[in-house]
Amino acid sequence: DLVGEVPLFGICLGHQIAALAMGGDTYKLPFGHRGANQPVQDIDTKEVYITSQNHGFAVDPVSLETTEMKVTQLNLNDGTVEAMRHGNLSLEGIQYHPEASPGPHDTEMFFDRIIKSAGGKNAQAK
Repeated sequence: DLVGEVPLFGICLGHQIAALAMGGDTYKLPFGHRGANQPVQDIDTKEVYITSQNHGFAVDPVSLETTEMKVTQLNLNDGTVEAMRHGNLSLEGIQYHPEASPGPHDTEMFFDRIIKSAGGKNAQAK
């Protein structure tokens, strides 16, 4: 059990596995998210990112309500969960692929946060 022992950051399937590990659930999308043009909005900052995606399942937001996971980003096309973060531990997940950088390097903050929580000295967490 690595949760709480080391910083964990799940991308795509890793995001879904993190949700399942914390007591959440996933479901099959009627139409998968494919391509480098999916708009995602941060719930707190209201910033919108254009993301690269390639998945056919999503995390069920209702299933997260009884967990410590907080939804942090939503897909603007269909309202699906795109990012989540644990309330107390260094655990977060992103459904899309921030490493693909379809636009500016908008989503580098995820990598900065995980590097900082792992003790990295060069990261500027936002």
